[in-house]
Amino acid sequence: MRRAELVMAIVMGAFSLYLMWKSAELPIGWTKGEGPGGGAWPFWLSAGMLVCCIWIGIRWALRTSPPSRSEDVYMDRRAFRLFALNAGALAVTIGLFHVVGAYFAIPLFLIFYLRFLGGHSWGLTGLFAVLTPIVIFLFFEVALLKSLPKGYTEPLFEPIYAIVF
Repeated sequence: MRRAELVMAIVMGAFSLYLMWKSAELPIGWTKGEGPGGGAWPFWLSAGMLVCCIWIGIRWALRTSPPSRSEDVYMDRRAFRLFALNAGALAVTIGLFHVVGAYFAIPLFLIFYLRFLGGHSWGLTGLFAVLTPIVIFLFFEVALLKSLPKGYTEPLFEPIYAIVF
């Protein structure tokens, strides 16, 4: 476990630096009349991830976190199964972005994750599956003026755009 924590901090830190470098090819600040530049979100999220990786490395060196003191196996059979289910669900969700768009793929992921993996009630699952795409739509499309992929569902959004814009 100890070795895995350090290796992941180094790999993710290097990946953060790469993403910051690539996203800085686009504007990373606020573009007047348009909102954040095309590289803003990836750059600043990567910068935050780099800070977290550095912090993980410091805690690893000081042995202050439980994983940094543990000699246990990093991933047993049960953990690998959960990892595979999550990775598979995310891969399907990303694939669905191009077909049904973000606003339908995300609720499908939430239903699978909350109800079937998490065992939460249908009420809580439904609440999150309905409210999350609405909040994401208002945040990206209205506040930031950034359009997320809608796939074949694009015509369903034309009446909403007529009202909002």
